[in-house]
Amino acid sequence: MNVRRSVALGAAVVALGALGACGSGDGEEGGPSRKGGGALPGGVGAQGGAGGDTPEGGDPLGGGGALAGSDGDGTAGQPGALPRAGNTASIAAYLNSYVSCGSATPGPQYDASEAPAAWGREEAADESWAIAQRGVCRDGNGRPIALLAVDDMKKFQTAARRDGGGGFLVGQDFAVVPVGDSTIRRLEPSPLMFLNCEPDFTVPDGYTKQPGRVDGCVVTDYLPAD
Repeated sequence: MNVRRSVALGAAVVALGALGACGSGDGEEGGPSRKGGGALPGGVGAQGGAGGDTPEGGDPLGGGGALAGSDGDGTAGQPGALPRAGNTASIAAYLNSYVSCGSATPGPQYDASEAPAAWGREEAADESWAIAQRGVCRDGNGRPIALLAVDDMKKFQTAARRDGGGGFLVGQDFAVVPVGDSTIRRLEPSPLMFLNCEPDFTVPDGYTKQPGRVDGCVVTDYLPAD
């Protein structure tokens, strides 16, 4: 499924010190941003509400996994290194440092509910995407955020390129796909990078641009306006 035809695009967890306070208020306007601003290409421009909720009764995604320092381009420990996470529980915990990522649920359980569709139901079952784990949490307005733990980022990027270029917020070994425009905007100051594999995609001067894991893909801190 082309990411542009999915419910939203967005879509990796480094030790940045403590995770910080949960929920940053998805409905707040403004805030610091180091990217281009606006929704991910094809994303839904709905505004989120305030939040910061966490799943009741513990972590339904299982695991925990301490955040680990990592590198995205062979430069471990240097500023701008991509974040890393071992599982979807760690991804949810990381996102809660920037946005509300509450009611975290395993993908199959979420898909079986009547909740709004989240990206990756078909892709997670396709081995070519190398998605080891898929979970879904909700932002402050109840909109889904797909949490994708990736076994092999090269395979993931190859599938994204094949499927039309993609448009994910990624770390070293995971991707996230938020829906709400406000949630996307609140993630802009994070170390997550925008993955794009479209041949005509350009990055303006002043932004970071690095080669992806496969030819034709790049990761950048420039988030193009919708």
